Amino acid sequence: MADSLLFNPRTYDPQHFDPETRRLLRATVDWFEARGKRKLIEDYRTRAWLGDFLAFSAKEGLFATFLTPASAAEGHADKRWDTARIAALNEIFGFYGLDYWYAWQVTILGLGPVWQSDNAEARARAAELLSQGEVFAFGLSEKTHGADIYSTDMLLEPDGDGGFRATGSKYYIGNGNAAALVSVFGRRTDIEGPDGYVFFAADSRHQAYHLVKNVVDSSKYVSEFRLEDYPVAAADVLHTGRAAFDAALNTVNVGKFNLCTASIGICEHAMYEAVTHAQNRILYGRPVTAFPHVRRELADAYVRLVGMKLFSDRAVDYFRTAGPDDRRYLLFNPMTKMKVTTEGEKVIDLMWDVIAAKGFEKDNYFAQAAVEIRGLPKLEGTVHVNLALILKFLRNHLLDPVDHPEVATRLDAADDDFLFRQGPARGLGSIRFHDWRPAFDAYAAVANVARFREQADALCEFVTTAAPDEQQSRDLDLLLAVGQLFALVVHGQLILEQARLTGLDEDVLDELFAVLVRDFSAHAVELHGKDSATEQQQNWALGAIRRPVVDEARSARVWDRVEALSGAYEMAP
Repeated sequence: MADSLLFNPRTYDPQHFDPETRRLLRATVDWFEARGKRKLIEDYRTRAWLGDFLAFSAKEGLFATFLTPASAAEGHADKRWDTARIAALNEIFGFYGLDYWYAWQVTILGLGPVWQSDNAEARARAAELLSQGEVFAFGLSEKTHGADIYSTDMLLEPDGDGGFRATGSKYYIGNGNAAALVSVFGRRTDIEGPDGYVFFAADSRHQAYHLVKNVVDSSKYVSEFRLEDYPVAAADVLHTGRAAFDAALNTVNVGKFNLCTASIGICEHAMYEAVTHAQNRILYGRPVTAFPHVRRELADAYVRLVGMKLFSDRAVDYFRTAGPDDRRYLLFNPMTKMKVTTEGEKVIDLMWDVIAAKGFEKDNYFAQAAVEIRGLPKLEGTVHVNLALILKFLRNHLLDPVDHPEVATRLDAADDDFLFRQGPARGLGSIRFHDWRPAFDAYAAVANVARFREQADALCEFVTTAAPDEQQSRDLDLLLAVGQLFALVVHGQLILEQARLTGLDEDVLDELFAVLVRDFSAHAVELHGKDSATEQQQNWALGAIRRPVVDEARSARVWDRVEALSGAYEMAP
């Protein structure tokens, strides 16, 4: 039986999109299915470059249609930057293999500085390259400094003719072996400070562009490259000064959102394999799924995955309605990157505990999923970096809401042009949010939603009566524990908003919040044990622990949904 909450290639029919989007999404699924599982796994294991896939994408105009904003589409009716359909494609790529998603993801990052630029010539060139099926790259990080863009060693020396000669190296640059346009961040040698920053476009096929190596053992080409006296004409300059710095951060704002739906796709494919195996594996005369601990682990994995999807789908709506006066997406974005991807790791681990040695077998997707799921929490900023970012919003979100018009579900065929005019990357402390409580009030009758609400209210009390003092505010270890508690409240809020919009089965919702109650309690215990936690904070932490409301009949009904996944999908051989 197909589960309406999970992606299944056998039944996938995205009727909520326009005809061309539906065609391209279905064509992508069909290409992978026709390729088959053996070839998919063989390419992964042999680290084959993605030439066949990129040829398919070029033939269908996939990247060009999905990644050309309307402002650069020259009237092409189907080209736009539409976060909803981008998210759908992320999920499909994750489902079949993160290598495919990665080539697409770093193309998105490479395009970010271009689409934010006023350089009409560079924008037109990028649009033409996309139409030709080319891929792009984002030359930001460096071997010595990582993504510390304040310390870039990519140096641009003025050439006296209005251009520059660029020299320096970049590291961890996806598609660096094939990108027709690499957006490269550097600094001028003749200007100190932020005014000297420059974003410029380079071509990986230029003779002054030297490809050093692929720094990972993968089909992904995560390159190290070096520019030696590379000529940068005025027409290649995308941004200068503070605008270049903002373009870097705003590009990451656009790109990091893609990690959540890729993680979802990975977990969905792995879940079909895991449940099918467990249901058909006989141990001590019984199916593995007859054991209570197995049912609990698979059910927890299932509801966590549903929560990942609900949160991410709702976050899309806030991205698409964002504007200068509504930047709530800047909280929900690091949430998708940090919370959803770490949930993905938990989902895989729960299933792996059940299928054990089967998870290592070379003929299964699961072995690939178990490796690839680890990368997503570590890309586009670590979990710790994004948790620290989330903390900037804690007080305003929990304690100081304002009225905002209700955000509707956004699946319309619109161009999300604000993402390329986000403006200065600062002022996060001034962003205001709608009240999180009504989302919980709407499900007050659901036992574990009510139980979790007690914990959320307790966190508000913590912030007002036991918040970290000035000295503790320099203890990032303690703050990150607080950040995990706050992240759970935000996670629960958007899950509930999406549940209401979609009419989610309340059994599934109740079982999901039982998991979140346990998670909140675990993080409270973690806070209690921190070296610098005060006695008041320790007492608060113990007082915030709750036991989920147990309902065996509800759990059995949710298990029926999980059990029905057995045999629901198997990739064509």
